[in-house]
Order: sequence, then C-alpha cells, then structure tokens
Amino acid sequence: MNDMNRKQRRAARTEGQLDPAAFLKLADKFIDVANQQNKRVKATDVHLACLYASARYSAYVANIVLGVPNHEDFVREMTAKYQEMLRQHLADPSLAKPAQT
Repeated sequence: MNDMNRKQRRAARTEGQLDPAAFLKLADKFIDVANQQNKRVKATDVHLACLYASARYSAYVANIVLGVPNHEDFVREMTAKYQEMLRQHLADPSLAKPAQT
C-alpha cells in the first residue's frame, strides 16, 4: 500500500483499484461478517470457513482472472503474503488477550 493524494485515490477508484483506506474498509467488511457469524458459530469454525473461502476465491482469481500458468509459484506467493499479514496482526497489541489480574 503506498501513499496517494486524494486525486490519485479517486482516479484509482474510477479504474477499480483500491487505495489503502478503501482496502482496509473492504477487509473490515469481511471481518464484520465473520464477527456476526461468531455470534452463532464457534470462532475456530468461522476461522476455518474464512480460510476456505479465501483459498477458494484465490484459486478463482489465479485461474480465471490472472490465468496463472504455474500454480505452485502462486501458492508460494500467496503463502508468503499470508504469513507476513498474520505475523503483523499477531504482533498487534490491540489483538492481544487482556492480562489476567
């Protein structure tokens, strides 16, 4: 995600691209759905359903949208991105379990 001015963000949105703020807003919509489901379904099950859905949609994008010729290269790339994102979120203090007092 790079820094963009307002004019660049509007131009990017017109072309169907997401600026950093729009990217996070879209991600938050998926998190909201997961949180709603977690009212009725165990978090661990919601978590696995999200992973499944992400893998399924990523396969669609790889095969249909991008026409990726080498699936294993794509898997390595997506795995590396996921690991980076997961490490960042695991280190986020706002997501830490409160200390027992």
